[in-house]
Amino acid sequence: MRRSALRHLWTATDLRNRLLITLALLVVYRLASHVPVPGVDRAALAQIFAQGGAGSTLLNLLDLLSGGTVSNFSVLAMGVYPYITAQIILQLLVPIIPAWDRRMKENPQEGRRWMERWTYYLAVPMATLNAIGQVRLFQTLAGGLPIIKHFGFTGENLVPTITTLLTMTAGTMFGIWLGELISEYGVRNQGLSLIIFAGIVSRIPANFGQLLTDEQRRWFLIAFYLALMILTVFAIVVVQQGRRNVPVMYPGRRIGHRQAMPVKGTLPLLVNMAGMIPLIFAQSFLTFPAIIAQFFIASKTLWVRNLAASVESIFGGQSGWYGLMYFVLVVLFTFFYTDVLFAQQNYGDNLKRSGAQIPGVTAGAPTQRYLTRVMRRITLPGALFLGVVATLPYIVNVVFPFAGSSSLLLVSSSGLLIVVGVVRDLFFNLEAELKLRGYDESMLVH
Repeated sequence: MRRSALRHLWTATDLRNRLLITLALLVVYRLASHVPVPGVDRAALAQIFAQGGAGSTLLNLLDLLSGGTVSNFSVLAMGVYPYITAQIILQLLVPIIPAWDRRMKENPQEGRRWMERWTYYLAVPMATLNAIGQVRLFQTLAGGLPIIKHFGFTGENLVPTITTLLTMTAGTMFGIWLGELISEYGVRNQGLSLIIFAGIVSRIPANFGQLLTDEQRRWFLIAFYLALMILTVFAIVVVQQGRRNVPVMYPGRRIGHRQAMPVKGTLPLLVNMAGMIPLIFAQSFLTFPAIIAQFFIASKTLWVRNLAASVESIFGGQSGWYGLMYFVLVVLFTFFYTDVLFAQQNYGDNLKRSGAQIPGVTAGAPTQRYLTRVMRRITLPGALFLGVVATLPYIVNVVFPFAGSSSLLLVSSSGLLIVVGVVRDLFFNLEAELKLRGYDESMLVH
């Protein structure tokens, strides 16, 4: 009788230990996420999240990425977001700086190690700057109320401020360190993803529990949101699995004095290569003008006050144009970020170096241009899909006005994009581990 994949995972001692270590480290992270930064005014914090508007939208996004730690303003309030930001910055700079571009192309393996090392270095100042910006943002959104007492760089506030920044930076680096421990001793190469995943999943029961407060429609709303969530998960899985297999001829190996025939293979190109990053870019781009406008909303000059109110209304999520702008920006950023990532892969030179060739296409630069054209064509449905996922809350409000507030759906649609991607990668990771240990594919439960 064939044993199930779950039993294989449990009976393989090293895999079982890796899974238990992963679970233990995630528990440590979730416990640490409830340790508040000293001196936080929780009443003012709750008021910010309840007031709505652009600031609340941005904070909800940051709360999503940090795993629910922003709403607690814990020592892990920035989560691993500074590391992700540093990684994105370096990825965008590599094609621009010739020396870095040559380093990545001449020795990709050494280039990846160099990139990882400098990502850590850059994450430290990014975490400190994010901590300053986050505290200032909270105090601005709270109408000047001191979210953290004695925060400032002058006089008696200097030492408490430095202590707060060191605490928040150390919390971020602690979260990154836990993620690296998971990647090394737990589930390989998925530490940071699982930390974000755990934060999103931990919030889903509480968010759905909020629907129980509507005594008249709670069961209808729960059924509606569950059905919508299932359809969203199904669509995400279909699109995330979508790919275009480009035929490639690989040279045959030489065995003694004989040359084997060329081997026909495929190069899979993903429909959605950018993942969640375009949504982050678009949300940050849209909310930035509204955040700036809030500094001038109480101006004594009439036209400045009116202009700030108009900007806050348009970019704060209350305008009917907000959803359309969000959709367009997500699509544009998807193409932009996919182009950057694909250029760094440099398939043209890599295939030429290995002696492989796409039938009918000259090796080298022509191959890269051909693959870029193919990649841009298949990116279109992926970009449109990401745009729909990003604007799903606004679509629900228009099509299903009876559903009421869609703040829950905002977490479900954007968060589920991360959750499904992490679960898919986790499944493939564990499947590969089982195959390496000699388990036949027919034994695995799909």
